[in-house]
Amino acid sequence: MDFSSFRLITFDCYGTLIDWETGILKGLRPLFARNGQPVPDAELLKNYGEIEAELESGPYLRYRDVLAKTAERMAQHLGGKISSQKAKDFAESLPQWEPFPDTVAALQKLAQNFQLGIISNIDDDLFAETQKKLPVKFEVIVTAQQVQSYKPSLRNFEEALQRSGRSKDQILHVGQSLYHDVAPANSLGIKNVWVNRPSVVPNSGAAKPGVAQPSLEVHSLAELAALMVP
Repeated sequence: MDFSSFRLITFDCYGTLIDWETGILKGLRPLFARNGQPVPDAELLKNYGEIEAELESGPYLRYRDVLAKTAERMAQHLGGKISSQKAKDFAESLPQWEPFPDTVAALQKLAQNFQLGIISNIDDDLFAETQKKLPVKFEVIVTAQQVQSYKPSLRNFEEALQRSGRSKDQILHVGQSLYHDVAPANSLGIKNVWVNRPSVVPNSGAAKPGVAQPSLEVHSLAELAALMVP
């Protein structure tokens, strides 16, 4: 891929910059068991991804409510019941989720040559806490709360385009999810990078599986930064 035309790189946050799979599993493992045994991580993540996407496709809810309701519905699928307080505690654990080990250095390297932005399925206050862990300047930040919709809705990407003042050929979108990021970027003609990090659920992780062809596939943010800023 020729990177010379790009001026702005927009990122998905959770799953791409933040290790949400580890955060999700840390929060969910204590909540679910079957016959006294832990539910396998892959089963937890697959249930999480499908239920979260279903909730996000309906009437708009704050993301913290999506997280809590996802945990509650998972109990129906996996057997058992969890209290509303435990579901809320899981949702409120999000600000504790940490960046991947390569995230900060890669963002700082990319910021030398490009403007950076965020397009994230998140609440404003939750992202504000996460942003403290990402010491770079984001020129554009579009959250689901601001536009009242969740990716893969094109509205989130169109809002980022409008705010940036950039043409589509000047923007590169980077995300972990084929479903949430690559497919809608393709629909709008925005070049994109799939950060296909290792996962207990290959190719999707905690996201709903999707089918889309990225412009470029990498396996870490460090790999992308090395390609874009030699």
